[in-house]
Amino acid sequence: MPDDSLLDDPLLDRRLLEALEPALSRLEAGFAALPAAPGAAFDVVAATAVLETVAVRLRDNYPYFHPLYAGQMLKPPHPLARMAYALAMWINPNNHALDGGRASSAMEQEAVAEIARMFGWENALGHLCGGGTLANLEALWVAGRLHPGKAILGSTQAHYTHQRISSVLGLEYRSVACDARGRLDPDALRAELERGDVGTVVATMGTTATGSVDPLPDVLRLRDEFGFRVHGDAAYGGYFTLVSDLERDARDAFDALGRADSIVIDPHKHGLQPYGCGCVVFRDASVAALYRHDSPYTYFSSDDLHLGEISLECSRAGASAVALWATQRLLPLVRDGALAGGLAAGLRAARALQARLAADPRFVIAFEPQLDIVVWAVDAPSVSEASRLARSIFNAAEARGLYLAVAELPLAFFTRPLGMVADRDTIVCLRSVLMKPEHLDWIERIVALLDAATRDVL
Repeated sequence: MPDDSLLDDPLLDRRLLEALEPALSRLEAGFAALPAAPGAAFDVVAATAVLETVAVRLRDNYPYFHPLYAGQMLKPPHPLARMAYALAMWINPNNHALDGGRASSAMEQEAVAEIARMFGWENALGHLCGGGTLANLEALWVAGRLHPGKAILGSTQAHYTHQRISSVLGLEYRSVACDARGRLDPDALRAELERGDVGTVVATMGTTATGSVDPLPDVLRLRDEFGFRVHGDAAYGGYFTLVSDLERDARDAFDALGRADSIVIDPHKHGLQPYGCGCVVFRDASVAALYRHDSPYTYFSSDDLHLGEISLECSRAGASAVALWATQRLLPLVRDGALAGGLAAGLRAARALQARLAADPRFVIAFEPQLDIVVWAVDAPSVSEASRLARSIFNAAEARGLYLAVAELPLAFFTRPLGMVADRDTIVCLRSVLMKPEHLDWIERIVALLDAATRDVL
């Protein structure tokens, strides 16, 4: 088992940089029999100057790596993932075909099989891709081939790309109402299913706005009755299946995820990977027949399966697979292991922040977080005024070095509207994604800065 203390070592990147050189020497030794082939002339001085300029330009960013960045879902990759990716770039493998990335293709297959086993799938079909959008496109493309012309349903809080993807695929997409916790409403879903034209239902396992987890057991019971495909969009929340300490509804939903027909998960979110690294897996491996095509100039080198034969995407960075494989060696995908411990810390941080907000009369809280995302509104005479104040606090917090996000959500999500005049159907609120394990230790500092920013505005 890896030394968990390394996960929190701020010098780990630099320590691993020292390990990169001997690793590179070991890699080069595998090609030592080749005759010398000097490369093109390279001006090290000029390149160094350009690299330093790049470093200065990159400072024009929010500090996504720091615990005081608690805004959007941006999580730094694990230092080992960075180093493994960099090491692979000396080869620059392409995982479309085996002759472009033999070792990295094998590593991808092994890493994806481990992801599938998180959901209880031993003989699944899957691969990596550029991110959750493309992974969801492939899942819905397969769904459309198996249920041609039938509609796709998702909640009003499902990711907006599902509607866009359905349009690209020429399939009808309809949004289904949510309950007061931002989850797909089973009664509203039933009403849509009774129209008789639904081929696929998307269950979101962690919405990107609030982290809400759709009631998958209810969706599966409706599948037994109406007969449609279930796609689990777990791009954000999928790794939380490894955490035991979920609230009951979320735990029940993740325990049922293995009964879905397809699942998407993003290793470049909670899987500690660089962008872009998404993953799509299908429970029934026979859907590989839908991808069948011929490419005699790329698939000639082996009779084994080429990843391009089960993917809509062609050229893909084999370095992504290498980085993921390495990270999963260090942090295995096991229930309540080291990786899950980081997720659990973010969940505890979200609960702690929610409790502090609930005790503050200046704020109106939404429902209890199911994952690691917290949303809250500002108490004000009207919804419009509350929305204006939220944006002002967002700016004041940034001025004090606390980086939050804003979101526009239905009023029904908030438990205490008080005497607020509902002059709008939606309210602009503050939002915080506490996806770094370190956030748990920084809650007091985050609350103090939020308090100061709120006093600046109010």
